[in-house]
Amino acid sequence: MNSEENLITPLTWATPERQQACEAWLNSLVLTRGVVPQSLRIASADASFRRYLRVDTTSGASLIVMDAPPEKENCQPFVKVALLMKAAGLNAPEVLAWNEHHGFMLLTDLGDRTMMSAIDPQNPQANHGLYMSAVDALIAWQLSSKSGELPPYDEALLNRELSLFPDWYLKQHRGIALEGKMQVTLESSFKMLVARNLAAPKVFVHRDFMPRNLMMPKGSGAALGVLDFQDAVHGPVTYDIASLMRDAFLTWEEDFVLDVTIRYWEKARKAGLLDYEDWHQDFGVFYRAVEWMGLQRHLKVAGIFARLTLRDGKEKYLADAPRFIAYIKATASRYIELKPLLRLIEEVEGTDGVTGFAFGRL
Repeated sequence: MNSEENLITPLTWATPERQQACEAWLNSLVLTRGVVPQSLRIASADASFRRYLRVDTTSGASLIVMDAPPEKENCQPFVKVALLMKAAGLNAPEVLAWNEHHGFMLLTDLGDRTMMSAIDPQNPQANHGLYMSAVDALIAWQLSSKSGELPPYDEALLNRELSLFPDWYLKQHRGIALEGKMQVTLESSFKMLVARNLAAPKVFVHRDFMPRNLMMPKGSGAALGVLDFQDAVHGPVTYDIASLMRDAFLTWEEDFVLDVTIRYWEKARKAGLLDYEDWHQDFGVFYRAVEWMGLQRHLKVAGIFARLTLRDGKEKYLADAPRFIAYIKATASRYIELKPLLRLIEEVEGTDGVTGFAFGRL
């Protein structure tokens, strides 16, 4: 490859020292991994302080460099979960080298085509095969579960996540002071959500299992790739299927959501993953649990998106908040226990008349 073929957009770095550290590390991998340091370029970034770079190799292939400043990102969970995913038979990146001191990692490259990029949002059934591949990967991941391997998705974590909604979406984004009836409604709703979700059977949970984090297979017969798994925990079996079908960046009509969720349910119960109460024989009961798990996630993500915009300056995220508010309202409207939460959301969003919360503005 000559220099004219290898023109790339220059990278920017937080400090010259970090750039020098990365260059020195890549140079140390020239002989062992065949990397071509001067080919380093942006691959993608995510919502954290972590970003991904792509580097060519002398064999003509490419590898991924994770750039994760150690003072801001802990890479140990990524390394551990990558090994668990490999043991589960999933197509996940393999860690080839790790500079723990500086927070650089060399990974196998699963390509640059996400499942999201391959989806036809106008024709749900055209995507059915893709979603079945995602379901198969999810079942394999869940079947490999072992207690004690990953942090528990326990009451403390569920509550910590839920607190993002009042702290960031309501207070910081909407400027609403939490007090009186509104605070009571949120606390009672959150208590119900946590109790229901903690009762579910426990498995390995990816925690962001959606088309943007799944990669299209390279070659026929290959499995979907799985990325962004470093926050995995051991928790409710309902979580990842809720993530998959109630996407942060894509909304399906309920008939398609039901279609895929039913097929997941059929596979999961045959695999023995749903041996709890009557979940294995009553899809309606299971689907209710998925909705209640999804509601916890939607409240959390609305708060996260507000925080990413207001604290971290990533404005694109808050633009997707209305999708989550719609998810929250749709689920809350279905269950009598959640009607107070529905009324609260409607008043916050200005979509209904006065309901008696009389909450104050900051």
